[in-house]
Amino acid sequence: PLLNKPADERTDEEKKTIDKLLRQYFDSKVKAGVIKDLPQLKAYEAARKAYETFSGDEIPRVMVMSDEQPRETRILDRGDYLSPKGEPLGFAPPAALPPLPAGAKNYMTPAGWARMRSELKLLVEVDRPEVVRTVSWAASNGDRSENGDYLYGKRRLREIDRRIRFLMKRLENAEVVDPRDAEHDQVFFGATVTYVDSKGTAHTVSIVGLDEVDPTRGRISWISPVARALIKSREGDSVSFRTPAGVETLDVLQVQYLTLD
Repeated sequence: PLLNKPADERTDEEKKTIDKLLRQYFDSKVKAGVIKDLPQLKAYEAARKAYETFSGDEIPRVMVMSDEQPRETRILDRGDYLSPKGEPLGFAPPAALPPLPAGAKNYMTPAGWARMRSELKLLVEVDRPEVVRTVSWAASNGDRSENGDYLYGKRRLREIDRRIRFLMKRLENAEVVDPRDAEHDQVFFGATVTYVDSKGTAHTVSIVGLDEVDPTRGRISWISPVARALIKSREGDSVSFRTPAGVETLDVLQVQYLTLD
């Protein structure tokens, strides 16, 4: 009853009663389970403070909920959201994002490789040094806990470092394939294909690497369903692949190997 009463209407005695009950709950439910871990927590806190003092960088701390046993997740039936009876879901990447085939290389066109290499060069030689200078200047201004330039700069620096690591890994595993070197009439990586779908609509797509996909320019990944269906086909062939709406048939009109920018 006291908790249902608005806070500004409670008497001093009622506030003391609520405070006492909350302390009792903490002692019985929370404190008892934490006491045994106090030595370990104190040791961790001391190590954290020592590191932050030495490095000048604050370790971010995030509260998380304990969830030792994840709840079962199922596909929901339309209109029956309170009693899901659909197929159970496990931990896996979304089916809409097919993984790179086992043992396959990260194929990339020369233009795609050059773009990623230019971005990496810009981050390493321009963006990162500028942010480092900003962070150093901000750190010299005193209290870092309320220093917006320092906090934003450190966050931006972490973002840049993550992007640099990503680009370095992608470029390290890249296999550059120049479409201009192809001398065949079959569809392979780097081909620019014009086809007609089952509705009679013509499309022109270029088959490129995972890091070069751009639907607005007709650039599709070589592991996408359309690209997989087109691979090894020739002009005049008809290929089919399965979609959520059913089987789709494509008629190949033209196969070209152009310089992709």
